[in-house]
Amino acid sequence: METRPENVSLDDFFIDGGIVVVQFQVHERTVLLATSPFQMTTDYRITVHGAGEKDLMPDGVLDSFVSEKPLGCRLEHSNTVFRLFAPRATQVHLVLFEKHDDRSGMEYPMTKGRDGVWDMVMERTLNQHYYGYRIWGAPHRTELFNPDWIVADPYSSAVVTQNHYLHPAKTLILPPSIFDWEGDAWICPDLEDLTVYEMHIRDMTVHPSSGVQREKAGTYLGLTETGKTGGIDYLRSLGINAVELMPAQEFGNLEIDYRNPSLPVYNDWNPYARNHWGYMTSYFFAPESYYATGGNLIPGQYCGSDGRQVREFKEMVKAFHRAGISVIMDVVYNHVSHYDFNSFKAIDKKYYFRLDGNQEFQKTSGCGNDFRTERPMVRRLITESVLHWMQEYHVDGFRFDLATLIDSQTLDAVSQKAREVNPRVILIAEPWGGGTYGQAPFSRRGWGSWNDRFRNGVKGQNPHGGLGFVFGQWWGDNSPRSMRHFILGTPEGEGGPFAKAGHSVNYLESHDDYTFGDFVRIGSVRVREGHAVTDLLANARLTDAELNIHKLGALFLLTSRGATMLHEGQEFARSKAIAKTDIFDSMVGMLDPNSYNKDNETNWINYTHADMNSDLLEYYRGLISLRKRFSVFRRAASKNIRFLDCVNPFGVGYVMHAEGVDSDERLAVLMNGHPILEAEFQLPDGHWHVLADRHRSATVALRPLPEPLAVVPPTSGMVLYTPAESVSTVQ
Repeated sequence: METRPENVSLDDFFIDGGIVVVQFQVHERTVLLATSPFQMTTDYRITVHGAGEKDLMPDGVLDSFVSEKPLGCRLEHSNTVFRLFAPRATQVHLVLFEKHDDRSGMEYPMTKGRDGVWDMVMERTLNQHYYGYRIWGAPHRTELFNPDWIVADPYSSAVVTQNHYLHPAKTLILPPSIFDWEGDAWICPDLEDLTVYEMHIRDMTVHPSSGVQREKAGTYLGLTETGKTGGIDYLRSLGINAVELMPAQEFGNLEIDYRNPSLPVYNDWNPYARNHWGYMTSYFFAPESYYATGGNLIPGQYCGSDGRQVREFKEMVKAFHRAGISVIMDVVYNHVSHYDFNSFKAIDKKYYFRLDGNQEFQKTSGCGNDFRTERPMVRRLITESVLHWMQEYHVDGFRFDLATLIDSQTLDAVSQKAREVNPRVILIAEPWGGGTYGQAPFSRRGWGSWNDRFRNGVKGQNPHGGLGFVFGQWWGDNSPRSMRHFILGTPEGEGGPFAKAGHSVNYLESHDDYTFGDFVRIGSVRVREGHAVTDLLANARLTDAELNIHKLGALFLLTSRGATMLHEGQEFARSKAIAKTDIFDSMVGMLDPNSYNKDNETNWINYTHADMNSDLLEYYRGLISLRKRFSVFRRAASKNIRFLDCVNPFGVGYVMHAEGVDSDERLAVLMNGHPILEAEFQLPDGHWHVLADRHRSATVALRPLPEPLAVVPPTSGMVLYTPAESVSTVQ
């Protein structure tokens, strides 16, 4: 319990049910108690004289339950073995079904071991059968859930779910994998060599402009189709070398009906009653079945009944690897799905969740059900989930959502176990959550972290009073000095948090907040925040001034040290103007900073808009190629980077060369964030050629610079190279 006891004695404690406190220790605001024997499945309330009442939390006892037995459903010596960790349950039944939509099945009592694991052995194989658990004793009961419900196995490798906000699910038993990987192996570049494309599996191909076959549009397999406008050919042509998949572990994609007073929770915040992005994980080992072919959200129908999602996810990974593209998964272990009948809530609220003093779910994640990652068997589950995706699906890395909500021991366990399997595994943190913040602890573990300082300094923190360098403004405490720090990778030696420049994952746009395109539209005052856009095509097409801002941001991003991340559509200034639907029309045309709930054209990638802004798209392609061609952008040592003086306070320029490369072979990056004034830079002597300017970017010279003096126009940048003898010139 949490309190502030002063001069407390044993006589001041009273626990209902006749339980006696025999010893206690006070640690700051927490009191640890030793008591007479009690029932684990009973909820006791304690009264402390002068300090009030609390529900008793048996943390020490719960943490003592640890098992190394394989959990879930496994084939062992031609027997099918089921194991579930539920230490406070009084009874558990395995319920076996022959069909995915059976309402009832055969029930078999399970046996509980002293380690809290319930097991059941069936002396036969049960491939293509379905099962769940009925649990008595300790499950969390609310008005949302029927206590007689059957829940799927939290270790499910495949689930079939019914389309309803309660997400009814059964575990599908699949035969041992016979998938032919055809020699496929992990692709894990060093962090500093990554150019990551954060993308939503459905968004990338579901729009008709993608050209993907309609039966595959919006699916894992849709991404594998070649010869199409969208999908894998588009990503290959862009030049990125890694995709970061927004959540694809089975999640609660339907929420409670909007403004339905007959339901126990009144939804007045989400008119779409959807969770499109996926940050509500239900099953940590199962691929999302809605993204498989045949997936749908028709009320009452089912997804995943034949398990094709398992094979199709693997086909997607194999296709990306063939294209030389790494696969990083965005994983959510800090909280679980909220409105569905989540297995962990059904198994044991007190074991699996962080609770407040009144035994209610903590919601520092903002989602109402923070996962108790510090529990030993939760730590094991998270670690085994990571290994499952690495070994079964050849996933190359992970981005951990709200990673500061995951305890340090679990982070260390993930690091150790994952690196034992693949020493080069890619580990990236979103380094905030629940009011805590910090990239340094992750960098010390060798992880990358999203660098929001870079984002806020270069682009700005918000488009209505918090604009950054590319707009010719300083947001917060940013300055020419901080721009230099970002270029160097925000390292420790320069006041930053990163032990190594490659640990800084630099970005201007992610799924959160406005797209960079919409940020610029609002920041340049073409669109007023909160006002509807009436002409969507005109809104999508950039003005010349907006194009210049975008190109300058892209040049800054793709020439700075550290890993680089783009979000889907950033390369053509994607706009998320709220689409007209039959559901909710009062905000149609407004630019959406939080489109988590829209499975429609608000989020879907419209490739005709890429054609409209092809100038920007080609500029990104050129810069990505340039970054690949010259490793100095990714790997130059700080001592080999020399910054240039400029009278213009928004003029930032530097010259660099790679370690071991002759000093005559140099690159220069010059940027001018001022919207009116030119920026002039005196370069070292040499034959300088332009590789990028405000119009084009390329790996071959666009033109020679007549003298080592460069004048950079307002809101633009340049990349220069010397010696000229080794560079061919574009005619």
